Amino acid sequence: MQIHKEGKKIIPVAFFVLALLDVIIYFLLRDYLIFYVLMAVSLFLATLIVFFFRVPKRDIEKNNQHILAPADGKIVEIIKVYEKEYFKDERLQVSIFMSVFNVHQNRSPVSGEIIYQNHIRGAYYPAFVKKSSELNERCSTVFKMKDGTEILSRQIAGTVAQRIVTYKKSGHKAEQGEEYGFIRFGSRVDLFLPANAEVQVQLHHKSVGGKTVIATLK
Repeated sequence: MQIHKEGKKIIPVAFFVLALLDVIIYFLLRDYLIFYVLMAVSLFLATLIVFFFRVPKRDIEKNNQHILAPADGKIVEIIKVYEKEYFKDERLQVSIFMSVFNVHQNRSPVSGEIIYQNHIRGAYYPAFVKKSSELNERCSTVFKMKDGTEILSRQIAGTVAQRIVTYKKSGHKAEQGEEYGFIRFGSRVDLFLPANAEVQVQLHHKSVGGKTVIATLK
């Protein structure tokens, strides 16, 4: 297991803060039972922070007919909607909620060129609620495949997750399953697919980024 580059920025700072708090707790509370409780909490938080930034190695099976999951998490929505930011027509929306226990890499659902990207500032409602898709801070990225099919992947910040990162920009090429972004500490990713795509997952199913086939193209 590797540590994500975003974690290499955050982990040293987090560990310094925890260590400082541990020293203060030691001098103030070492003679009390609560000292051991607080030390256990500190150790748990340190472990959770490292765990959050883990990068598992995955073998990606590329297939031009498959739309792969852009993130680890749970399928919380499968509906037809009018997508008004980019397509301005009816699309099939599949939403994945990422808890703090999920890997937070975001992967390209298909291979293609990034032809549109738009980062919008917004609110920070819990990422599992429906209105977060349109009201929260978000970044929409459109991947155009060689056959002209366009897939929109929208990274959405949550109450805790307030930093969206994208490494691939407009004009860049992306390979299916390749990392294109990252969201810190719990979030959501919405996929907007052609209306005739055949969904291969169900509500509440767990997805694995770069592995789970979300839908197939006709």
